Amino acid sequence: MQTATFLWRNTYSGGNFLWREKTWCHIRHFSSPSTSKISDIFDDEDSSGGRGQYPHVPVLIIGAGPVGLVLSMLLTKLGVKCALLDKNMEFSRHPQAHFINNRSMELFRKLDGLASEIESLQPPVNLWRKFIYCTSLSGPILGSVDHMRAQDFDKVVSPISVAHFSQYKLVRLLLNKLKNLGFHVCNSNFFEDWSRNLELEKRILMRHECTSIHPDSKGVTVEVSFVNEGKLVKRNIHCSILIGADGSRSTVRELIGIKMNGEKNLQKLISVHFLSQDLGQYLLKERPGMLFFIFNTDGIGVLVAHDLNEGEFILQIPFYPPQQNIKDFSHKVCENMIFKLVGHKLGDIDVLDIKSWVMHAEVAEKYISNEGRVILVGDAAHCFPPAGGFGMNTGIQDSHNLAWKIASIFHGISSQSILQTYEMERRPVALFNTSLSIQNFKEAMSIPTALGLNPAVANSVHRAIDSLTGVIVPSGLQKLALEGLMTIGRAQLSEIILNENNPIGASRLAKVKNIIDNGKSLQLQFPAEDLGFRYMDGVLLHDLDEVKNIVSTEETHSRRSYREFVPSAKPGTRLPHMNVKPLCALSNKDVLSTLDLISGDKLEWLLLIAPRTKSYDLAASTVNMAKHFGVPLKICVIWAQGSFNNQADRRSTDISLESKIDIIDVEEIKNPSTQVTWWEICQMPSDGAILVRPDEHIAWRSKSGNTNDHELEKIFSMILSGNFF
Repeated sequence: MQTATFLWRNTYSGGNFLWREKTWCHIRHFSSPSTSKISDIFDDEDSSGGRGQYPHVPVLIIGAGPVGLVLSMLLTKLGVKCALLDKNMEFSRHPQAHFINNRSMELFRKLDGLASEIESLQPPVNLWRKFIYCTSLSGPILGSVDHMRAQDFDKVVSPISVAHFSQYKLVRLLLNKLKNLGFHVCNSNFFEDWSRNLELEKRILMRHECTSIHPDSKGVTVEVSFVNEGKLVKRNIHCSILIGADGSRSTVRELIGIKMNGEKNLQKLISVHFLSQDLGQYLLKERPGMLFFIFNTDGIGVLVAHDLNEGEFILQIPFYPPQQNIKDFSHKVCENMIFKLVGHKLGDIDVLDIKSWVMHAEVAEKYISNEGRVILVGDAAHCFPPAGGFGMNTGIQDSHNLAWKIASIFHGISSQSILQTYEMERRPVALFNTSLSIQNFKEAMSIPTALGLNPAVANSVHRAIDSLTGVIVPSGLQKLALEGLMTIGRAQLSEIILNENNPIGASRLAKVKNIIDNGKSLQLQFPAEDLGFRYMDGVLLHDLDEVKNIVSTEETHSRRSYREFVPSAKPGTRLPHMNVKPLCALSNKDVLSTLDLISGDKLEWLLLIAPRTKSYDLAASTVNMAKHFGVPLKICVIWAQGSFNNQADRRSTDISLESKIDIIDVEEIKNPSTQVTWWEICQMPSDGAILVRPDEHIAWRSKSGNTNDHELEKIFSMILSGNFF
């Protein structure tokens, strides 16, 4: 069925969407100027232009890290063909990110049991729930912070908790999942039998680098280079949509000329990956934790315990180039530094890898380029300090937001303009997370500052020495001067000063205790931001009584403090969680989360209603409107606990038979600790209705259930054409 409706066309300029014109288009058949038909975006069969000359894949993802792998898995499950390229020879074994927040774990629940595997393989929570501040790993403890509380495990606000799991282990699990979906990891030999009919779908091409990007009328031609038998070879691949998931130094971002804005060079660090069963067993018995902040006269560092049982660690130590060089940190030097921070030698230390890295806090000025043909996700779009673990998690949630929108275009449900809402929704989240991670990083610096080691002073000293480069002082003397001043600074940590009997030391220790006791040190969890982030613009329609009072995420949450997550059903928020019991044969599970009512394996929207006459009438009207617009829809009727009667109401069966649409009846299971109903959790009356997007975010709600067909048509028109209000 063809459906004509108004579609707002937009032009991107300087970070803002500007109104241009209102044009008639057919939502189902895409008669807008940019996308006249679905084949213009995703059709594999075309004999003209780049698509006829080169192998074609609908979606090409550059970067096979966690974000790219998750995106490829989501797209594949939603029926969109894709392939990945990565310039690295192999997948990294450097642990990197390790904290998976609550929302990411919720998404992983729907990726073929991924969340359950992570839970079974991660270290026991009691071994990583604390941050510990000490003078050495075997010396006095200055304080500790327990980041887990009882409510983190009672599953009131989420069906799952956070996890501590190294990035390379997550990549390994994702690759196994993709293998089960038919993906293959290939190297440059894949291109030996080159032809335009080369099958790229479900390929992960390692050692392949994106070297140029050429948009055309039907997508993007990507030049790929690789080394084969000692020779540099270049080939072209054509795709409908190109995704840059290639990290903070994104080649895709650079090639399309998108700038990063924010704070650069917040800190430079050396990252030392090492193994020691001796250290792991010692910490297991004496002081288990996730992060150890170590301050003594011989050195300063942060030890990340990736797995105490396996004895796997990362040591982060300050780095001051050019006076210091990565070559200065040999395996032997790093071993000695580890011994100094541990407090004694280790007999089984094995240094695996030494890397330098720079901490930035930046967000791309835009996420979308070339009329939606090129898109940035993950670290290619934003870089955060590691404080709070926002980096990988924000990227994974970028992929979740983007995948269903690409699939909506692929299946002919939405016009290509819906891709603009990816930036509208995700970029404000990245800006807020950038600010939050900077604040958290600065609070992490409060402990060393209280101990007399102000990092700002250290950075000023380094800049002063650095300014002399090539002018007065030779580089060797600069290095000696830097090391001498750092040694003098660390003298503040001597036992003579840092003890309760010394007035200066006692005062400093009291400040540290006060910072920790008042929750002003580095935080790990941010429940309100993790589960409670809200899209303010995009594929959603606000309540009429709320539109005039909309406040941006940045303004609402400008003050940094630990805040509890309070669920609600406001448009743009993630659907609240509650355990429910299916009352029909559509599910073989005894208990579901309301989040499970939205499938992770197919593209569908969900309407939640109560068993009320006008709610059923609204459901029937919504079903008809969804069919009119070609939107896959499922209805869920939520019954109050103990109120369901098979004979009491047959409306679900009647609507299902009449419309041939899935309808599921479920009964709420009240949490014993709260005893609140579903509609109370949603902060809505029990005769309301909630329309949920495929990514579990709320698109629209009716507080009364009194919605006529004209309003429903307006809702679907706005949602599916991209709501740029």
